Amino acid sequence: MVSLAPITIAVHTLGRDSRGQLIEDVQRGLSASPKFLQPRWFYDDRGCELFDEITTLPEYYQTRTEMGILQQHARAIMEMVRPASIVELGAGTCTKSRVLIRAAKGMGSLWTFVPFDISEATLRRSASELSEEFDDLTLYCVTGEFDHHLSQIPRFGRQLIVFLGSTIGNFDGDDAHHFLAEVRRLLRPGDHFLIGADLVKSEADLIAAYDDSRGVTAEFNRNVLARINAELGADFDLQSFAHEVRWNDAEHRIEMHLRAERAQTVTIPAADLTARFEQGETLRTEVCVKHTRDTLEAALQSEGIEPVAWFTDSAERFGLLLAG
Repeated sequence: MVSLAPITIAVHTLGRDSRGQLIEDVQRGLSASPKFLQPRWFYDDRGCELFDEITTLPEYYQTRTEMGILQQHARAIMEMVRPASIVELGAGTCTKSRVLIRAAKGMGSLWTFVPFDISEATLRRSASELSEEFDDLTLYCVTGEFDHHLSQIPRFGRQLIVFLGSTIGNFDGDDAHHFLAEVRRLLRPGDHFLIGADLVKSEADLIAAYDDSRGVTAEFNRNVLARINAELGADFDLQSFAHEVRWNDAEHRIEMHLRAERAQTVTIPAADLTARFEQGETLRTEVCVKHTRDTLEAALQSEGIEPVAWFTDSAERFGLLLAG
């Protein structure tokens, strides 16, 4: 644990365990047919930087829309919740959570903010900025992964757990149930959960959001191969893989793939693996499930989390669900 007054950084040393999980996921995903990788591996420091850039792109409506909903309804949300602590899962730069912090601080109930993220470097930068804006707010930052470390998040009284950015869409099937079950275990009477979800809309709008004209999302997608090269000694030729986005109508989800532009063999020494790609073969790197209000409420209710209030924009492109 490292103290940086007035910030407390709680660092879970993932190190060898994280590398071991990466090896396991690479072995499983690149040996499968069709091949896939878990989207968690996008978010090394470079991946976090690229994603932050994505959120500012004109095609990427999600961030602007969700921010607008928060700015309009933050006061009402805080009047219902009045937390002593806000916990943000997947906090990143904490840009949107600041709207909630300001609203809660105005009521005098909030004492602690707990951002949780996979990137320690991002959390440290965010915490430094937050400490300048909110000099009387206790910051307790936690680095970890959703599927291993949620139970280690400290509790500081009645809490609002926040999960913004439609990250719930990255969890498919059983993974979504497991994540929401872990959130449910963090909730006690009087606590609340605020979750953001991208809503089902036209295929053209969705494709554009994940295939921007500047190619930032393409670089973000290929960065996962750069990470495997750097951490596992692989020899992926990044430029021989093209960024590809698909809308899977049956599953109501966007899928991001990397398509091999030529037949090739990739060696991954740390994973003791050789992966062969045929020309045109794809590696699925992310799924982004799109919800309706009904599907999101049903997902939470299946884990015993009851809806309280629903907030959306005038075009109903994005939704925020408050539950408890």
